[in-house]
Amino acid sequence: METALVLQFTLTAALFAVMPGADWAYAIGAGLRPRSIVPPILGLASGYVIVVTVIAVGVGALVTANPDILTVLTVIGAAYIIWLGVSTLLELRGGAGSLVPGTAGTAGTAGPTTQYSGLSSYLRGMGVSSINPKGLMLLLALLPQFLTDGGWPSGIQMGLLGGIFILEILVVYSGVAVAARALLADRPRLATAVSVVSGVFLTGFGTWLLLDALF
Repeated sequence: METALVLQFTLTAALFAVMPGADWAYAIGAGLRPRSIVPPILGLASGYVIVVTVIAVGVGALVTANPDILTVLTVIGAAYIIWLGVSTLLELRGGAGSLVPGTAGTAGTAGPTTQYSGLSSYLRGMGVSSINPKGLMLLLALLPQFLTDGGWPSGIQMGLLGGIFILEILVVYSGVAVAARALLADRPRLATAVSVVSGVFLTGFGTWLLLDALF
């Protein structure tokens, strides 16, 4: 693989990683919850492992060539993202008033979000990134542009480039979650507002995906 192409991809993928979207909304929500941010962030990264693997083995091209498969994936992904957004809003309505521990109700009480285990948070994060068709389509369009002709097999090259992107995802989304926790933990009203915005964004983004797929 050409070093210049790898560096160009690293920069391009980093720009994609720092673009706010459904992943960012979930990472912020993970930072506002009392549990460790590790499972949900690893879940987001694992979702992209699935996406990169699908593209590397050639399934991504098949999905792109078949509009019906892409439509089904889009509807499923949109419904899941809407569910996450509505769930976030219902958590706030359920009496906690915030996703930050100790900011609502009895002092030191984490609120209803403690019901989510590490595994649940991990699987939710995996769902956000792996079922989101926009991530699949973007990487499918991006990865082939940075392959070296006559070099290693394309699947291996895509896997290595995808690995770089996943490492960037881990760094960026961990930073987003840590920043959300550090900046909002002592500001319950702002934390609640951010939680509402995250929930509304996820719901709105999922609705837009759904309408775009069906009409």
